Amino acid sequence: MRVATDIGGTFTDLVYLDENGRIGTAKSDTTPPHFEQGVMDVIQKSGISPGAITTFIHGTTVIINALTERKGVKTGLITTKGFRDVLEIARGNRPDLFNVRYQKPTPFVPRHLRCEVSERLNYKGEVLRELAVDEVKAAVEQLRNEGVEAIAVSFLHAYANPAHEMLAVQVIKEVWPEVAVTASHEVTKEWREYERTSTAVLNAYVKPIASSYIDRLDKHLREIGVTGNKYIMQSNSGTTTFAQAKETPINMVESGPVAGIFGAAMLGKILGEDNIIAFDIGGTTAKCSLIDGGEVKVTTDYKIERDDRNAGYPIKVPVVDIVEIGNGGGSIAWIDDAGSLKVGPQSAGAMPGPVAYGRGGENPTTTDANLVTGRLSPKNFQHTVNMDAVKRAIEEKVARHFGISVEEAALGIIRIANSNMLNALKLISVRKGYDPREFSLVAFGGGGPMHALALARELGVKKVIIPIAASVFSAWGMLMTDLRHDYIQTYIRRVNGLNVEELNGEWSRLEEGAVRQYAQEGVAEDSVLFVRYADMRYVGQEHAVKVPVPNGVMDEAAVQEMVARFHDLHEKHYTFKLEGAPTEIVNLHVTAFGVVQKPEIARLEQAGDNAEQALKEVRPVFFEEHGWIDTRVYAREVLNAGSVIEGPAIVEEPSSSTVIYPGQRLVVDEYGNLIIDTGV
Repeated sequence: MRVATDIGGTFTDLVYLDENGRIGTAKSDTTPPHFEQGVMDVIQKSGISPGAITTFIHGTTVIINALTERKGVKTGLITTKGFRDVLEIARGNRPDLFNVRYQKPTPFVPRHLRCEVSERLNYKGEVLRELAVDEVKAAVEQLRNEGVEAIAVSFLHAYANPAHEMLAVQVIKEVWPEVAVTASHEVTKEWREYERTSTAVLNAYVKPIASSYIDRLDKHLREIGVTGNKYIMQSNSGTTTFAQAKETPINMVESGPVAGIFGAAMLGKILGEDNIIAFDIGGTTAKCSLIDGGEVKVTTDYKIERDDRNAGYPIKVPVVDIVEIGNGGGSIAWIDDAGSLKVGPQSAGAMPGPVAYGRGGENPTTTDANLVTGRLSPKNFQHTVNMDAVKRAIEEKVARHFGISVEEAALGIIRIANSNMLNALKLISVRKGYDPREFSLVAFGGGGPMHALALARELGVKKVIIPIAASVFSAWGMLMTDLRHDYIQTYIRRVNGLNVEELNGEWSRLEEGAVRQYAQEGVAEDSVLFVRYADMRYVGQEHAVKVPVPNGVMDEAAVQEMVARFHDLHEKHYTFKLEGAPTEIVNLHVTAFGVVQKPEIARLEQAGDNAEQALKEVRPVFFEEHGWIDTRVYAREVLNAGSVIEGPAIVEEPSSSTVIYPGQRLVVDEYGNLIIDTGV
């Protein structure tokens, strides 16, 4: 059987898919800092036999946590003479343009740990000055004396010719075998010195942390008898081996969240929905991404810790284009200095968690607010919920301040949380020129189904899909993934006068490299599929548009087809095109998939409307604009394919609840997904 585990900020999820296509799930608390223990706990809780696991796929927040909490290792940088301060200089296009007190991000490597060595290549990769090996040895000795645990190597124009970086790594390993080393060409072969150096540094910073974590997880899995293939989820929506993940852990920076986005795309293909807004609310954060024409959007312009005031730190590896905000079930409601109600980004997490968890939490959260308004039932928790304590927390921290009832305060918390999430959804749709009314919303995570219908009404989305195993859907998405590696090479050529033979040679070189890497990972050549892109722009532009390129040998006609696609995509993204203007290629991008056999998803065995048999109770629920309404509550696991439910209603499952508003209509499809007409 295929098993996937996903570590979130609050819970660790597990989904398994047996050879008959049947799905099973489990959920346990996340166990920081020993996250691997949470994986062992959830495997045990699921009741599956470790020996029956043929494929194990894992998504983790270990890398992003190490970066944001500054819990990586002491790192040094060796770079080209004259470029010691590239991390400090960074970029001038700061996000908060008129802030006279703006401060650039503090580099992960302080200046005294950044060493220069003599070497130089030009932009073509031609050697202007050979690498001074003695200077490399001296730099290593200096960094060893400073107590660093990892070294990043980033030389000028190494994307065009990595020879000097490869030699430097060889020297470092000869004189100091124990230190973790990352060369920039190992993680990215795109140009832009600052971004490439930042990526190499961040990979080195977390490399020992990732290696230690993966080794511990692997050891625990072997001890309980898991002998099947083991993979790690990457930020590009594909998987890789444990061994490769230890070498380039920066590719796991968004390991967990992107699995749900990919799962939404796969579910869309099953259901015939090409345009999807994927929306995931967990215990700590809410994530969303837009899937246009069935394609998950991947970017190499990703930054951590970027917001309206901070430039963040660039990571130039392929990452699914995702917006993430600090709003989830555990987000804390609080009053700011101006007396306004805020929700998040602070989270109660798993410990102590919301007040409802009874673990010492004193601050009201979104989960507590949903309990008070009747959207969640105390009976659906694994432990006894002290509702008096929940109401008291909302009364003391929110309601009393505004002079309103506890129920009104709880609804206010929900509405503020919804407003935050709505802004995130607009960022990936309206703000990028997409009409949300042309998309369906796939909502998952523990909180997604609870908030999705209200948000869909605001956006004008006509259809909401709540997938089976919604609360652990990110782990489900991992079960649908293939192995994936992205190979991006800067290749600046004007299209006018392009040497097509040379271009075909570059495509072949990238694809042959992919075949060799997959062979080392045990994947046969006939199981490797390629998708090509070219990053293109008009001559004189700064940034490029990613253009799909046909596979196979390209001729002049194929080149013209590529240019025509560029014009159309440029118009789609920026509302105009310049068909007579000269164009150029910036990067070649090959995505190589190692196709893995996946079982088909089983259909529900029972069909026919049995909503009345699934009815659990009728309870009052507090709805915006309607007040308290007696609402029918259904058990999801009892519903058959073809069951129909009219709103207002709530469909409960062990770790989530779907809130259906008045005027909305739900139908259960043949796979058990909830398909809801929002009534807009």
